[in-house]
Amino acid sequence: MADLGFDGKVAIITGAGGGLGRSHALELAKRGALIVVNDLGGSVDGEGGSHTAAQKVVDEIKAAGGEAVANYDSVATPEGGAAIVKTAVDTFGKVDIIVNNAGILRDTSFKNMTPDQVNPVLDVHLRGAFYVTQPAWQLMRDQGYGRIINTASAAGIFGNFGQTNYGAAKMGLVGLTRVLAVEGAKNNIKVNAIAPVAKTRMTEELFGDAMDKLTPELVTPIVTYLAHEDCPVTGEVYSVGGGRVARIFIGVTPGHFQADLTPEAVRDNFDKIRDETGYGVPENLNEEMMLAFKTMS
Repeated sequence: MADLGFDGKVAIITGAGGGLGRSHALELAKRGALIVVNDLGGSVDGEGGSHTAAQKVVDEIKAAGGEAVANYDSVATPEGGAAIVKTAVDTFGKVDIIVNNAGILRDTSFKNMTPDQVNPVLDVHLRGAFYVTQPAWQLMRDQGYGRIINTASAAGIFGNFGQTNYGAAKMGLVGLTRVLAVEGAKNNIKVNAIAPVAKTRMTEELFGDAMDKLTPELVTPIVTYLAHEDCPVTGEVYSVGGGRVARIFIGVTPGHFQADLTPEAVRDNFDKIRDETGYGVPENLNEEMMLAFKTMS
């Protein structure tokens, strides 16, 4: 089969000055995409800013024969998100692909977490995806095409000590992904999410030498496929790292139905309620309700 090409497609990649975002940008550019390399150039915890990181990636892309433009706006404000999309439209005329990758860390245990550690993390990860995607949404609807990849995390889906702020933001991105997949279906806008494990500036101190095999370049293949016009799925989440790709899904057990349900009945049937045998994987709220009604009939 032919290689996956992106000739003429315009991709916005946030947080692309290093790590995962840089890897995604280089690969998509190599395959013909026109890239907006967005990066505020701040520290891991979101402080400061610099044009160096984004421009360096642009220079790498151009040196390899690709086309790219740098953008230094913050994803954490509506104005910043609009400016990122404007850069794409002003430079390349449209937006086909968005990879919401920008992120920061402000880890601490829940009992010690302050608003200064919660709000910026929510602003960059969760609200940032809103602020970048929404200005491009109507453009994608009008052209009848779009591919959006949100960067979630196992910290939100499965939980991780010291990351209530980060985990809440990342699981919020799963909800955003699911709803946008439903809303975008009729306009050929496909929205998926990844939960990556990779050695980046944000993770290298957490896992030490064990991270050496988890390079960003081994995350980029799933992003590339999900960003392609041939991508067959929407609303899905994929775990990826070290060369392994696996689907993460949200399932519903058949459960227990009782017209006169009581707390005691919940207690007495709790094992049945939790039994995963015969679970379903609804694609949206309506399908989940159908599964519920099936149990109640």
